Amino acid sequence: MPAPKLSVRHIEVSERPVRFTHPFRFGAATVEGAPQLFVHADIALEDGRRALGAAAELMVPKWFNKDPLLSPEQTVDQLREAVVLASNLYLDAGTDTAFALHAAVHDRQITACGREGIPPLAAAFGPAEIDKAIVDALFRALGVDVFEGLKANAMGLDARLTPDLDDADIAAYLGSRKPVTSVAVRHTVGLVDPVESLAAVYAQSGCRFFKLKLSGDPAADCARLSQIVDALESAGIDFRATVDANEQYPSQSALKALVEGLQDQRSLAPLREKLLYVEQPLPRELTFDTPLDELGTRFAFIIDEADSGYDAFPRALALGYRGVSSKACKGLYKSLLNGARAARSSAGGAPAFLSAEDLTCQAGLAVQQDTALIAFHGLAHAERNGHHYGNGFAADGEAEGRAFLAAHPDLYRAAGDTIELAVADGAIRFASFAGKPGFASAVDPAAVGRAESKQEQKREYGT
Repeated sequence: MPAPKLSVRHIEVSERPVRFTHPFRFGAATVEGAPQLFVHADIALEDGRRALGAAAELMVPKWFNKDPLLSPEQTVDQLREAVVLASNLYLDAGTDTAFALHAAVHDRQITACGREGIPPLAAAFGPAEIDKAIVDALFRALGVDVFEGLKANAMGLDARLTPDLDDADIAAYLGSRKPVTSVAVRHTVGLVDPVESLAAVYAQSGCRFFKLKLSGDPAADCARLSQIVDALESAGIDFRATVDANEQYPSQSALKALVEGLQDQRSLAPLREKLLYVEQPLPRELTFDTPLDELGTRFAFIIDEADSGYDAFPRALALGYRGVSSKACKGLYKSLLNGARAARSSAGGAPAFLSAEDLTCQAGLAVQQDTALIAFHGLAHAERNGHHYGNGFAADGEAEGRAFLAAHPDLYRAAGDTIELAVADGAIRFASFAGKPGFASAVDPAAVGRAESKQEQKREYGT
């Protein structure tokens, strides 16, 4: 399928507040809610076809920018500004393939945001959300579902931003994908989540994959990990786990103390055998100045917050890291290109991988688009936080929840007064994505993120 050229005719941006069911603590931040962004993009193809697409994502405080001098609200304001700046760039970008428009905007977005003190990871949030809405509209215009559109490269993805790849690498990766229709849920254990709740989590959901948050204090982290392991073992759970420091380890020596604790403490023996990887231990500012050296031979390490540019993954591989997270909020194109990199590195004898992480994707477009992306990669398990810290469609209005349940009855279920993610036997299922034009949603994008409810006020802002 030749990638059609298109132009972006209009972008609408709005948001809604989402309150969490309980506090989520990661790194040095405790978050009790966040605004959910909605983007609607109206595109025109060269042959005159028009289509509307939509995307959604939480704007989580203190993750994209952890500057201690900024309040949580100021870090969210930076994300809002990144979206507005990107919207103006896309509207002025002319006519080209979806990816070519992204490539034309990318450097200008980073520069414009830099002038406003917005760091690259936060700057990339704007294009990431607009790109999802554009791709949704493009696949609807072409009448293809998300997997057909990605496999056929209807976006025109190429190597212009990744000189370490060539177009053949990208075509081979996209063409070889065999999307999965279910993914095991990796349940997050935040720093204030009670260890005693894990048996109930397993009983209710069947989850046996867990993501364990770290504080950056090796002794305290090993002690908490021992408590978690004891709770999981006592509940008879054949678990697998990842650990995530969210940049909290201040130095390689501190990280070495954690690794030694994981290796030497008898109480952590079950975790040693079942630990899949360690996520983003060092601050992003130190990551690329600090080779892992022998630590990288003991456990697999991946980057997440340090993944702020198209060059980040190959630079991390050179320092001893093995993987990088896929998150739609960091950009679907970067995820796909990093998948091609991991495949090429692994084929060359240096195993590398993508992981599936979730910055609390809420029910609806956010979780569906992120899940479809990792399903396209063929990943077996994923952190899915929307079922955990969010209350389904409670913030989005009854009508919207019912529309998604009707369109995707395998992914959702009715629960009391809301519609929630259907986690069963530890997994979510989404065969309903296939055969539905658009980016993983059979719901009319015009009906998403716009209906008001009595419980919330929607914020709108121009482009």
